[in-house]
Amino acid sequence: MTQLISGHTKLIAHIGVPTESFRAPMIYNPYFQACDIDAVVMPMGCEASDYAEFLPLVTRLRNFIGAVITMPHKVTSVALLDEVSTTARICGACNAIRRSEDGRLIGDMFDGQGFTRGLLRKGRTIRGASALIVGSGGVGSAIAAALAEAGAARLGLFDVNSAATNQLAHRLRHHFPHLALTAGSNDPAGWEIVVNATPLGMDAGDAMPVDIDRISPDCFVGEVVMKQADTAFLTAARARGCSIQIGTDMLFEQIPAYLEFFGLPTTSPDELRRVARVRY
Repeated sequence: MTQLISGHTKLIAHIGVPTESFRAPMIYNPYFQACDIDAVVMPMGCEASDYAEFLPLVTRLRNFIGAVITMPHKVTSVALLDEVSTTARICGACNAIRRSEDGRLIGDMFDGQGFTRGLLRKGRTIRGASALIVGSGGVGSAIAAALAEAGAARLGLFDVNSAATNQLAHRLRHHFPHLALTAGSNDPAGWEIVVNATPLGMDAGDAMPVDIDRISPDCFVGEVVMKQADTAFLTAARARGCSIQIGTDMLFEQIPAYLEFFGLPTTSPDELRRVARVRY
């Protein structure tokens, strides 16, 4: 049965580019339909150059209740909001926006929580572990902050934009002064967890985020790219014997927190997986 959209339907804007990589609507919307929730997640392909003007306008729509924010807008969103959570301040980015009753725009960040919850669900230990996060943008910052909060003992940070890495390291040291941090290398040797938090893997022929031959078979390898389930990076990591986490796992784990943030009935990752209609 096709979900009926009417004049009463509440709008959650899913904003980013390219929309072809979006998987969230194929999880949210089947859930809304199954539970008779009159809301819809609508992809909106807003270019970076238009975002600062577009966001205030779309949030003023009468039926707007929230927005899911993805690349390339997670970092730039923070300066456009009236209030952001502590997590979003640490990350310097947000991926969820809602409008309060008095019209203020409030932001939060759930990517990191989604990643760590998925990792723990797979039986991996975070407390005391070491992790390399390649990519210091919005999602990489969120994962780094969540791993630190979950008790990781040592983090390595890398981004081709060294300024972004240094800024993230500064924020992490401020909030987690006892955390061991290194920055500037994407060598995966010696790390227990390795995360690709870059767009590498979205397009055929993309370079690997790290040297696969340097990853230990005991390593847990995570991915944030959602354009396909098995990126070349994950395929190569699995071939080395590594345990892996695909990009959409992060989505399933964080959507219950999003639903609570938007004031909608929440659910479990297992129920979302049962009703989801994800295709690549």
